[in-house]
Amino acid sequence: MGVSSRLATLMAMCCALAVSTIYYHQPLLPQMAASFGMAPTQAGLVATLTQLGYALGLLFIVPLADCRQPRQLALLAIAGNAVALLLCAVSPTFMMLCVSSLLVGVTAITAQLIIPCLSGLATPAERGRIVGSLLSGLSAGLLLARMLGGFAGAHAGWRVVFVLASLSDVLLLFIVAKRLPATASLQTISYGRLLGSLGSLVKQESVLRYCAASGLLMFAAFSALWASLAALLAQPPYGLDSATIGLFGLVALLGIVASPYIGTLTDRLGRHIMVLAGAMTLALGFACIAAGGQHLGWLILGMVLLDLGNRAGLVANQARVFTLRTEARSRLNTVFMGSYFLGGAIGAALGNYGVHEAGWIGLAAVGILLSLAATVINALAPRESSSTMGEVRP
Repeated sequence: MGVSSRLATLMAMCCALAVSTIYYHQPLLPQMAASFGMAPTQAGLVATLTQLGYALGLLFIVPLADCRQPRQLALLAIAGNAVALLLCAVSPTFMMLCVSSLLVGVTAITAQLIIPCLSGLATPAERGRIVGSLLSGLSAGLLLARMLGGFAGAHAGWRVVFVLASLSDVLLLFIVAKRLPATASLQTISYGRLLGSLGSLVKQESVLRYCAASGLLMFAAFSALWASLAALLAQPPYGLDSATIGLFGLVALLGIVASPYIGTLTDRLGRHIMVLAGAMTLALGFACIAAGGQHLGWLILGMVLLDLGNRAGLVANQARVFTLRTEARSRLNTVFMGSYFLGGAIGAALGNYGVHEAGWIGLAAVGILLSLAATVINALAPRESSSTMGEVRP
């Protein structure tokens, strides 16, 4: 048993391609709104529904990987995602676009099938390296989507972006079919009992409850920014186009580079402390965002802090979750990541509300409140025992 570096790198690329499909729209929201004669903030519903769809996919599809081959599930999800993206591209009405965006989110869960699969195949000594590599792939997917979405949208229109995203699913389908390993330790359990066991896991595992709650709040804060950033940057005093807005995704490069160091700090300081630090970093980042309407430097600094804070929380929380029950790894991942992306949907809605009410200050207020709530949740969470430290190194 074990996972080679080559396979880990290839699957990290698959994670990037898979998750990118729920982020291509972010720099394009003002364009979408204009094409349907709507205000820029109204198109934020697309971001909310995409994140909500992803949470639903995590809840109703990912748990099946504990009793069905992840490769088969992934191939079905990728094919469905390609169709949903094409539906977005040809949507004649905003309502159709919203429904298609929800379906894009539901079917974009391939990365969350790959991560538990490879984590289960890895030896304890290499599991941290594998998980860290796959999470870096997720981060690269966010960066790829925001940059390419903004660039292609500015030069060819937002509908073309969704066509290109659908074509990228063809490449993803081929790689997953050929290279994603089969899982041997599958359980025999009905779909109803499988979903019912999610509630049992939440009830029995207090660590899972705290990780899910803090993950929801932290990603809600992070998504509040990205779901409303394009609308703010398209307005005075910046007045930027979608290509330039997409370049703001380069901020994620720092987080990708910092991921190994975040993992090392997590091992050294403890996962509990690292999540607390991440939540407080988010709050500090939104304090900088408050001045983003007047000073680009403060905006960029705030975005860097948000990326680092969210990444620290994700790495540390997911490391805690993967140490709980090896026989239910996909379901544990479902609970945590389902809560995480449900937070993304909530944050997108709250972020757009804050911007509508008070612009940059409203966005910052929403982000700070969510970050402080996450800080309180993490302060109340039980600390991991010394016996569990180092079991998973993100």
